[in-house]
Amino acid sequence: MHDPAAVPWLESLNALTGGLFLLTAFGLVALRQVYGCLRLYVIQSILLASSAFLLAALDHSWHLVAVGVLDASTKAIAVPWVFRRALHDEVQTRREITQVLNVPTALLLALALAIVAYLLAAPLVAAGGGRGVNVNLPVGLAGLFVGGLTAALRREAVPLFLGLLAMENSSFFAGIAVAPDLPLLAEVAIAFDVLILVLVVNVLTRAVHEHIGTTKVGALRTLRERETR
Repeated sequence: MHDPAAVPWLESLNALTGGLFLLTAFGLVALRQVYGCLRLYVIQSILLASSAFLLAALDHSWHLVAVGVLDASTKAIAVPWVFRRALHDEVQTRREITQVLNVPTALLLALALAIVAYLLAAPLVAAGGGRGVNVNLPVGLAGLFVGGLTAALRREAVPLFLGLLAMENSSFFAGIAVAPDLPLLAEVAIAFDVLILVLVVNVLTRAVHEHIGTTKVGALRTLRERETR
């Protein structure tokens, strides 16, 4: 049984974790350096694992403990290690100046998407659910929208993929509160799928960069059009 005095503290810590998680999603929109985006993704993954541990303490769920351990080991340790090992230093440190929108406009659009996400999540939160659903569901949905915006705005292949990984983090952030007893086998499969995707994308990105000297999506599309003529 929980100490009644400890429950508000755990819920407050989870709310703080959710706020920081959403800030990392906005940070991915604002940052123009690939390596900085990777570090923010690591922080976001640590916050996801922290929320899983806090909800595990509230719900006495060993499933959530396993989720936290998997997230911390694969997303906060293995994924950045693969990125650092597989990619050139030039790709990691290059400032990403080719973006569809400038930073202030992109942040305003991200804020609008976050507000829409909170409005959409309000009826679901009112319907009830597990502990933390009032925090994790709106934050996860907002992170999902903002991560999609990040992927849509990026012109470089690696930060675009980091936006997609941030969307996956956000869906998990909402899922650990909505469905805390998700079968562990599914969680393990998803974690290893993410790692395999990172390996494949890194190998392809490195090969493309070595052959044509850039990973800009527009340049890759132009190259394909020229080859098919």
